[in-house]
Amino acid sequence: MGSIQRILLRNPMELAKPLIVFAVTMAAGYILWRFLLRALKTWTSHTGSRPGIIFTEALSGPLLIWSLILAAHLAIQASALPERATRWSARVFLVLWIVSLTVMFMRLAGDLVRYYGSAARSALPVATLTQNLAQLTVAILGLLVLLTQLGFQIAPILTALGVGGLAVALALQDTLSNLFAGFYMAWAGQMRLGDYIKLNTGEEGYIADISWRSTSIRALSNNLIIVPNAKLAQAVVTNYHLPEMRMSASLAVGASYECDADRVERVLLEVALKGAREIPGMLAEPAPAVAFDPGFGDSALTFTVSFSVTEFANQFPVRNELRKRILRRFREEKIGMPFPTREVYVHTAEAAATDRQ
Repeated sequence: MGSIQRILLRNPMELAKPLIVFAVTMAAGYILWRFLLRALKTWTSHTGSRPGIIFTEALSGPLLIWSLILAAHLAIQASALPERATRWSARVFLVLWIVSLTVMFMRLAGDLVRYYGSAARSALPVATLTQNLAQLTVAILGLLVLLTQLGFQIAPILTALGVGGLAVALALQDTLSNLFAGFYMAWAGQMRLGDYIKLNTGEEGYIADISWRSTSIRALSNNLIIVPNAKLAQAVVTNYHLPEMRMSASLAVGASYECDADRVERVLLEVALKGAREIPGMLAEPAPAVAFDPGFGDSALTFTVSFSVTEFANQFPVRNELRKRILRRFREEKIGMPFPTREVYVHTAEAAATDRQ
């Protein structure tokens, strides 16, 4: 600080050279930033490359920061400051450069993992846990590079962390069990983002996210169910999207005992086959089928219409539409749909007395 005051008082012109170097470097960095971003945007617009777009967005901010760091470094080196001040400033700018580079690669890693994970269905699902692991790996590598550049010995630090990690692991058993359970579920691929699952405890819905502690399940009512990863890993889970999203469903239909069973079965099959071609979410292959099952009910002949839907949630609107079509067709065909009936016998007091005599 005293050197700067001395320069300002005795020879203010000595600041001209550093300022010129700073301005020229910043101008060159700004021109390079504009030219490079324009070239990248032109290339990505022609190719439609999503990784190119991600890389361009990741570079847009750090390029100006790097230009500022380089301009400040060159300006200080070109000044008449003491060697100690220039040496310390160089170390500070090196730290800033490594930190900014690490932050950029963390953002780039998260975006690339999200892109490639969503493009490849069989790969590691793009959950919060996956992105956090990728970004954490980049952050650790950046920290190791920074410590090396600052002259620290990494081996003793890693040894100390290894010993301290045992104590931390004992203190955070529940947290670590959730972390490793979520990591295992993500790698196993038995529960993926977007899959519809049902637990043996009754909770069901679409997997919305897998974080380091818990898994978020979005129910059909659009509510979130938060399940700890360790509990989910121990539960009995039914995944309605594996081995494929297509699934079979059924609908029970009753007809009166006065109806001809063959005729009812034929009408139901016609309605189901026509619905498979017209109802969204209902599949024509495999073809719908009708069975006289469970058959003889208390007050009706019961038939089962079996059909296939594209995915779990579609069975509800498909079943609703089929019911309406079957009702209209039964009314056209004069097929009765009975309801339970009971016979009630009323005994008067006089009749009861006569019965006793």
